Amino acid sequence: MNLEQLRSFVEVARLGHFTRASESLHLTQPSLSRQIATLERDLGAELFHRARGNISLTAAGETLLPRAQRMLAEADTIREEMGELAGLRRGRVRFGAPPTLIGLVAEAVSSFHRAHPEVELHLTESGSRLLVEQLAVGGVDIALITESASQPRPGISLTRTALLSEELVVVSSTSQAPLTAAEVISLEELAALPLIAFDESYSLRATTDAALRSANLTPSTVLEGAEMDAVLRFAERGIGVAVVPAMVLLDRPALRSVRLEHPWMTRTISLAHRSDVTPAIAVAAMRRAIITTAAEVARRDPAITSLL
Repeated sequence: MNLEQLRSFVEVARLGHFTRASESLHLTQPSLSRQIATLERDLGAELFHRARGNISLTAAGETLLPRAQRMLAEADTIREEMGELAGLRRGRVRFGAPPTLIGLVAEAVSSFHRAHPEVELHLTESGSRLLVEQLAVGGVDIALITESASQPRPGISLTRTALLSEELVVVSSTSQAPLTAAEVISLEELAALPLIAFDESYSLRATTDAALRSANLTPSTVLEGAEMDAVLRFAERGIGVAVVPAMVLLDRPALRSVRLEHPWMTRTISLAHRSDVTPAIAVAAMRRAIITTAAEVARRDPAITSLL
């Protein structure tokens, strides 16, 4: 059994298809099939149920998969650490973040890249639940996730460090007059404003609708069904206001925010990595950069609180 055989096994398990796996690994299909057959012979067990158009794991394959993923992740860590001993002149960091946290990531990456310009950086931008899955399968080394993110599959544990707590805020265009002279805005005032509503798939939409309903208020919706970037662009152009997490205001100088009088939702932002995989030196350095940046962001915005 060797690492190449394990990598081939994990890729076939991930894609559920020998041809697509061979293309992903830049191998011929016969070579890939021989590697899997040799691995099965060495282990004395079949790893896949093979049927036309359908490849699935056997019980032995399901047992091997998390161990193989862990071994490959550890092997990658060893390679990277050997190349990083000379002061982080080489290395790789694969990190993930939800779209609403890209402003925080951009600041952290800028700081990290100035200090370690030769380290490769790979970003996966996705929702927290999918990022938890990517951590579980070794697709990313570290990820920013929200508190509501699901737990990974059984047998995989994550170490989560709570960084920030942020409120929902009401944003509007800086080209228009402020929404209020006060430091906060009430739900009654919000309901009277032209509201840009998110697509119904967003939990933000459900949370906002529920808060208004609980106060017996009906929003004055001017536009609905938009995604995050579209909502922010429409708000920047003065079409209406939007209720968004405070963090999205980073690098949005055309928007201003006001806190809600009685914040009805906060979310916790955590930094996560697999508990059973030791972070490589470059990954640990990026982790420190993110933690430092998060603390700096919290000092600039009263709607964001540091939890460290």
